[in-house]
Amino acid sequence: MSARLLLAAPLILAALPAAAQDHSGHGQPETEEPAEDHSHHAPTKKSAPLVLPPKADPPAMDHSMHSMAELPEGPPPPEALEGPEHAADEIYGADRMAKARATNHTTHGDMLTGTLMAERLELRIAEGHEASLWDVQGWYGDDIDKFVVKSEAEGEFGEALEDAEVQALWGHAIGPFFDLQAGIRLDLEPETRSHLVLGVQGLAPYMWHVDGAVFLSDRGDFTARIEGEYDQKITQRLILQPRVELQLAAQDIPEREIGAGLTKVETGLRLRYEIAREFAPYVGVGYEAKIGQTAEIAKAAGEDPDGLAFLLGIRAWF
Repeated sequence: MSARLLLAAPLILAALPAAAQDHSGHGQPETEEPAEDHSHHAPTKKSAPLVLPPKADPPAMDHSMHSMAELPEGPPPPEALEGPEHAADEIYGADRMAKARATNHTTHGDMLTGTLMAERLELRIAEGHEASLWDVQGWYGDDIDKFVVKSEAEGEFGEALEDAEVQALWGHAIGPFFDLQAGIRLDLEPETRSHLVLGVQGLAPYMWHVDGAVFLSDRGDFTARIEGEYDQKITQRLILQPRVELQLAAQDIPEREIGAGLTKVETGLRLRYEIAREFAPYVGVGYEAKIGQTAEIAKAAGEDPDGLAFLLGIRAWF
């Protein structure tokens, strides 16, 4: 019997520390310890569940310090209008401040600037003939009012011009993107003829540059022209430009071989490369067609009313 007790003593001594383990001195409710297995011990008293105190409502924020003073009503008091018109004159001097204010007004919209642009300086190569063309425009003024000059001409290459005109216009801004233009137009070829001009020019939706006008000649002829072009950037310097132009007449003009209605349609596609922003050579293709009665007049005279041309040109401005 004593031998058996001697053999069991180590097992009893090993089990005593686990059985006598006391968790009451930790000061916190007992929680489950997954890593410790107590299944071989006698059941113990179940710990009470952890009860948290009720959450207190946060204290109400005091917005009294954010309240704004009441704004005064009515006109300003008389003392607010006392003193000099420009208080800075008392410190820096009236002459010096007058120059500063003039400079400020000039640099904020009253500045005069000008541009001269050759939109098309062009050689048109078609079957059986070659023609040259220029389309030039310049203006000088401010953001609201400006003086505008336009000129277009076309003729067989190396020969006299067939059509040439000059316009002198006053331009006035009628919105952020359009100017109203009015003035005179003088035809130099095929014969001298003057016109009154009323039109608009500017940037239409989808970034189309539009130039349209109606003309009343000194002989009572009423005509109209509208042009539109769009710059599609392929890269920062390589630009593809589609262009369309329509011409109309309200009546027949026999001496110009023009019939009433839509008289001419001209379309083109130009690819230019801006070596500098102010200088860009281009190549392209253009199609020109006389329409309606004007086409019939051309056929009766033995002319081809339409044709395709290869274009070489330069676009420049300064």
